[in-house]
Amino acid sequence: MAAELDVASLRVLQAISEHGTLTAAAGALGTSQPAVSQHVRRMERRLGTALLDRSGRSVRLTEAGRVLARHGQSVATAVRAANAQVAALTGLRAGVVRVAAFPSSSATLLPVALAALRRDHPGLTVTFDEVEPPASLHQLRTGVCDLALAFAYPGTDLGRGADDLDGLVTRRLLADPTFVVLPSGHRLATGPRLELTALSDETWIAGCPRCRGHLLASCEALGFAPRIDYATDDYSTVLGLVAAGLGVALLPGLVRPYAERHPGVVVRAAGTSARQVHAVTTPDLLRVPAVAAVLEALEQAAGEVAGDVGRGAAAR
Repeated sequence: MAAELDVASLRVLQAISEHGTLTAAAGALGTSQPAVSQHVRRMERRLGTALLDRSGRSVRLTEAGRVLARHGQSVATAVRAANAQVAALTGLRAGVVRVAAFPSSSATLLPVALAALRRDHPGLTVTFDEVEPPASLHQLRTGVCDLALAFAYPGTDLGRGADDLDGLVTRRLLADPTFVVLPSGHRLATGPRLELTALSDETWIAGCPRCRGHLLASCEALGFAPRIDYATDDYSTVLGLVAAGLGVALLPGLVRPYAERHPGVVVRAAGTSARQVHAVTTPDLLRVPAVAAVLEALEQAAGEVAGDVGRGAAAR
């Protein structure tokens, strides 16, 4: 069985080759000449061959010693490169963070955070995929992403159950109120405060599975079951269907700015409960400076976005 080499042994031989003597090599390595000499002898015993020709006062590398010294040079270069890369990551001059974000957050919350990161840490790269919870938490656990944006309505969990969060770190970002979207010519498009019960006979357009569940639960609590004719998790499609007069919809506040600019629809508050938006990662990833920087940027962005959403809710 061939003897195993180690990085320290290769670096010793590379230092001898570069500096010419055991004493000079020891100085470059920050150790003593006897320690270098003993290290070489141990290597020779393990490999079963001479690595140095010690004839006379000088030492020369044998052919085997020169082969190992060349590999030592490669190792030294790799170690320097590794140190430089880790220093860049630690200093936020480099790094890649993979984010899984649900659609309404990737359209509003995430862009604000990414703009701040590009300004403050231009060396960082943030990639993201649009993934609804709880699938985003599964991606986090399996290493597909480094940070997940997830949401939960009252009475539900971020994942499929409370145990989905075991061992994970969650940071609440904001409370996101929901709004009713009506065709602009709807009889309830203007007037006093809108109650959800006033829409009990309407045709509804539902969103993602979790949003649909929230719609059903909200209506059930008020004593009626909504008639859902269409379902899509694409908010632009929801708005198009509403504008065409095909139904009404319940949408999260994060898409309110886009809904208000969409022709043919009116956005109104209806007293429905808010969902809670969280950022989720693992304890180890939280210690990675790049991930911590992205989380901080999301928290700051959430403060800005929450203020806009809150003002919109208060105005209605």
